[in-house]
Amino acid sequence: MHDYKHLDDLLQRFVQRGLPGCAVGVAQGDEVLYEGYHGLADIEANRPIAEDTVYRLYSMTKVIICTAAMMLMERGLLHLNDPISEYLPEFSSLTVARQKSDGTYEFSSCSATMLVRHAFTMSVGLPYAYEESPTTVVVREAMSELSKDPGGYTLRQLVRALASVPLAAEPGERFQYGYGHDLVAALIEVITGKSVGSFLQDEIFTPLHMTSTGYRYFGDLQQRMVSLYRIEEGSEPQKISIDSDQHHLPGALYEGGGSGLFSSVCDYLKFAQMLANGGIYLGNRIIGRKTIDLMRTNQLSGAVLNRFQNFYNAGYGYGLGVRTMLDPSAAGANNSPGAFGWSGVLGTWVEIDPGEKLAMVYMHQTRPNMEEYHHHRVRAAVYAAVR
Repeated sequence: MHDYKHLDDLLQRFVQRGLPGCAVGVAQGDEVLYEGYHGLADIEANRPIAEDTVYRLYSMTKVIICTAAMMLMERGLLHLNDPISEYLPEFSSLTVARQKSDGTYEFSSCSATMLVRHAFTMSVGLPYAYEESPTTVVVREAMSELSKDPGGYTLRQLVRALASVPLAAEPGERFQYGYGHDLVAALIEVITGKSVGSFLQDEIFTPLHMTSTGYRYFGDLQQRMVSLYRIEEGSEPQKISIDSDQHHLPGALYEGGGSGLFSSVCDYLKFAQMLANGGIYLGNRIIGRKTIDLMRTNQLSGAVLNRFQNFYNAGYGYGLGVRTMLDPSAAGANNSPGAFGWSGVLGTWVEIDPGEKLAMVYMHQTRPNMEEYHHHRVRAAVYAAVR
C-alpha cells in the first residue's frame, strides 16, 4: 500500500508558504498511484488547480524533443557522431570567440566539427544570454531582428540565425546551457519533412493520449492555462504576463526545441511513465529501452561535471538532454542511481526512475521558481512511499 498523506501535507504547506498553487502526479508501472492538486490556478478568479490545469513547460520541452530525436536515431535516420552540417548545412563554417589574457576577444575558425551529439549535450557553444560575451550579444541581436517580423519567425529561421553567431567555445569543449536542443528540433524537421509539432503529435502525443499538450492553443486550452505570479517575501503574489505566450496563439509560427510546449500534470505523467517503463505505455512501444539507457548515461566528466553539479544538480550528471543521478549520497537524496529528468524555469519538474518503474511530475508557475526548495522536497516525499 502506498501512503501519500505526507506528500499531500507537503503540497499544502507549499501553498501556505506562498505558492498560489501546485500539483503532483506519481505513477509506477502501469498504475497512477497519486494525483494531488492544491491551491489556485488564478487567484483573482478563484480558479482552483485541477486535473485539467495546463502549465508552460519551458525547458521540460527539452526531454520530449530529445526523446523524439532519439527515436529517429534508433530508426537509423541520424547518428550521434554525424556532423550536424550533414543535416543543417549552414553549420559547415563556424567561428569561435576566444578571450585573450587582456580580456579582449579574438575570432577564428572552429577547429572541431560540430556533431549531432553536441546538440544533445549542450556543448555546441551557443549559450542562452545569461552573461555578457560576444556570443550572447550577437544572439540577442539576432533574436531582436527575428522579432521585428510581425508575422513571427519559425524554428528554421532561428537556427539559421544561430549559425552566424560566433561560438562561445569549440563544439564539444564545454557544457553551456543554451540553444542546443533547438538544433535537435531542427534535425527532426529536416529528417522527417514535418514540423516538429506535427512529428510530436503523430509519434508521441497521440499514441500516449496526451490531449492537453502542444505548442498552440486549441479547444479551451487558453482558459485552462495557469496564471503566472511573481512571488516576493512579505507581499501578496502579483500576476504577471509573459511574452512567450504569444507563441501559443493560433497563427503563431515558432515551435521550439528548448522550450515552447504546454502540458498538464496528467499528460506529462503519461510521457514520463512511458520512459520509466522502458519505452512502453499501456502495451504500446514508443521508444526502445536501450535507447532510454543511452539517453540517461552521463556525458560529463572532470571539471565540466564539477561545474554542472551546483546545489540544485548535486549528485547529477548530464546525459542526452536529461540530468541523470550518479551519486544519491552527494545529492542528499533517497532516489536511485540512473534516475533522470529535467525542469522548467517557471517551476515544473520531472524525475523518471526506470529501476523502480517510477515517474513523478510536479508543476507550479512562479517567478522566481524556487526550484531548489520545492523539487528536492517532492523528490524525497515521493521516494518515501516507494514499496
